[in-house]
Amino acid sequence: MTDTLPLPREVVSFVRRGSRMTSSQRQWLDRFGPHYLVEVERTSRVTAIPPQAPLDLAATFGRRAPLVVELGGGHGETISHAAARHPDVDYLGFEVFEAALASTVGKLAAAGLTNVRLIAGDGVDGLTHLLTPASVQEIWAFFPDPWHKSRHHKRRLVSPGFAALAADRLVPGGVLRLATDWADYAEWMAGVLADCPAFERQDSGRFPDRPLTKYEERGLRQGRSIHDLTYRRRPTPPREPGRP
Repeated sequence: MTDTLPLPREVVSFVRRGSRMTSSQRQWLDRFGPHYLVEVERTSRVTAIPPQAPLDLAATFGRRAPLVVELGGGHGETISHAAARHPDVDYLGFEVFEAALASTVGKLAAAGLTNVRLIAGDGVDGLTHLLTPASVQEIWAFFPDPWHKSRHHKRRLVSPGFAALAADRLVPGGVLRLATDWADYAEWMAGVLADCPAFERQDSGRFPDRPLTKYEERGLRQGRSIHDLTYRRRPTPPREPGRP
């Protein structure tokens, strides 16, 4: 697959509403942000990440290790939990909300974690422009906005273009993990991934590295079920004899 896949980014999967940071969040960001936040080139749209040289992952993390990418990590409950459990894995998180990034930075600093980096920006842009093919061990997208109304379905993160992009960035055998508390979005995700020949679905229950978050608790209180979907990137087919 090509290094840059076409995905129309004038339609994004989130609405970036203003959110005030608390004084504690501002202090966390000011004190620890320089260690955890990776600066990248920007456009006039503050969340957009334009075409640019891919990240030097070894320089970014100070080592070479398997990479997990989380899209829209919220306040960092999952990435900080997983990073503490797996110090031999590197984690790169994308988030568009400054207050959520600040909370994540605070959690990482409090735990003394060194294997996480964060980027303030659109995760799909980040996958497209900052990461190279077959460079990621796992991609996570937990509880993306379901965009319930039919006219808004084009905004859903999980789309044929996203599936192709995720497959391209994952190593053969790599894993795409999704979760939602909306049954119709779970069906949508399953349909999209079923149509992507690069993926095969894996039987799985709840992902053990995904802790129970406040968002998920609220959904459960409202009577919704949690749907975990896991897909494995099929190995690259072997070359036929005599073919280059």
